[in-house]
Amino acid sequence: MTETSNDPRKWPAPIEKIMEWIPARLRRGTAVVPVVRLSGLIGAVTPLRPGMSLAGVARTLERAFAMKNAKAVALVINSPGGSPVQSRQIYLRIRQLAAEKQLPVLVFVEDVAASGGYMIACAGDEIFCDPSSILGSIGVVGGSFGFQELISKIGVERRLYTAGAHKAMLDPFLPENPDDVARVKALQREIHAIFIALVKGSRGARLKGADDVLFTGEYWAGESSVSLGLADAIGDLRSTLRARYGDKVLTPVVAPATGMLSGLFGRRSAGTLASLEGISGLPEELISALESRAIWAKFGF
Repeated sequence: MTETSNDPRKWPAPIEKIMEWIPARLRRGTAVVPVVRLSGLIGAVTPLRPGMSLAGVARTLERAFAMKNAKAVALVINSPGGSPVQSRQIYLRIRQLAAEKQLPVLVFVEDVAASGGYMIACAGDEIFCDPSSILGSIGVVGGSFGFQELISKIGVERRLYTAGAHKAMLDPFLPENPDDVARVKALQREIHAIFIALVKGSRGARLKGADDVLFTGEYWAGESSVSLGLADAIGDLRSTLRARYGDKVLTPVVAPATGMLSGLFGRRSAGTLASLEGISGLPEELISALESRAIWAKFGF
């Protein structure tokens, strides 16, 4: 009894006919690199404008890593950052799936991978970017406004009742307390140290800059990012994957589930929410849009 060859060109004619009906990505020997896009601000920006979170991307990532014939998983990142917790949780889930499935992760940065966006990019075994991409911003930021003089001018009296000496810390309607500022800065330093350790653990010896250069919150364009070791090379997804896996490589995009139920539960547009909740939702939505635009504008976009 002769053994059938694994080379499709040597299969008997009936088998060749059957193979024509099988999706290309399921055929034996086909190189497949599923692509997942991770875009936008990270975390719950406002109730009306939810950002990227582990809950929102976990299922998509699992589907990508479970795809048959996958040789690697490609992540396309375009994010100016956001929640450090959600950023780290997404990073960890990617690394867990990569270890379970024993698949390399290739990250491709589009416009920006900064702050939490860069933290997620560090989940890649390799990071590629465009010459005009922005990477870095390895730091922690927080801010508020002070309205205490304004409310006194318009005749408003602030009445605030708390249990706990620091429960009203950095209240924007009270004068700034230096002790409260010191506490917030200590908290930021702690989170910053976690961020730095993650980058060093992921990039290792590839980092070429000193700590007082890489971890000041500064950010760089593509070529400088490569020279500092924040990225591995300049490259786009299509060219890089074809050079590595051949011209026949398949790159199916794994998108979040859509449909009537997802539209009804958790994926409604801001306009729908505003219409359901009335005019009172519009100011918050406007502020959310302005905040989002301000964060993107920081990086020139």
